[in-house]
Amino acid sequence: MRLAEAKICGLSDRQTVADALAYGAAFIGFVTFPKSPRHILPADAKPLAKMAAGMARTVSVVVDPDDALLDQVMSELGPDFLQVQGKESPERCAAIRARGVGIIRAFGISEREDLEQIKPYLGVVDYVLFDAKAPKGADRPGGLGHVFDWTILQGFQCPVPWFLSGGLNPENVAAAVRRTGAPLVDVSSGVEAAPGLKDRGRIASFMQALND
Repeated sequence: MRLAEAKICGLSDRQTVADALAYGAAFIGFVTFPKSPRHILPADAKPLAKMAAGMARTVSVVVDPDDALLDQVMSELGPDFLQVQGKESPERCAAIRARGVGIIRAFGISEREDLEQIKPYLGVVDYVLFDAKAPKGADRPGGLGHVFDWTILQGFQCPVPWFLSGGLNPENVAAAVRRTGAPLVDVSSGVEAAPGLKDRGRIASFMQALND
């Protein structure tokens, strides 16, 4: 039995999408954010997302998207979920969800009190994602490969399904899941050979680490 289901994020080519699917990823993610080394346009992600039909759910990762970007993502990519990674309010999340797409709301975590952030979002998001809080001055809110203190999550009963993210890799993911009880994990830089360049062997090792 697998310890947790996984999302492989920041995919940008057919081979690595095929690898993620072959090794059993439950979600695959595409980042549309120009400051990210994993940036991909929705139209370019569409044929990659089609590869996941019947195998995994597709996620478009965006940061404080305006309506024009949402229109583009929905019409050109049509993901199962939008992962919002910025400062989107509960009201904004509800408005996005009303477009007929699921919502994953990401939160930066550095102390136990940060978990309180999720309360206003209950009922308007499908999943929450806990990532390491970006350091002051960072040009990206996530995807930085930083680990936060997993003990923050020990004993926490999240009312909605949730992802653990932040610095996960093949070497630490099993321990992270056992320590936090995370039902879902999210990885990007931890399965890369270089920023934005996914590595088949590391994807395989990551997914293998989740198997009992």
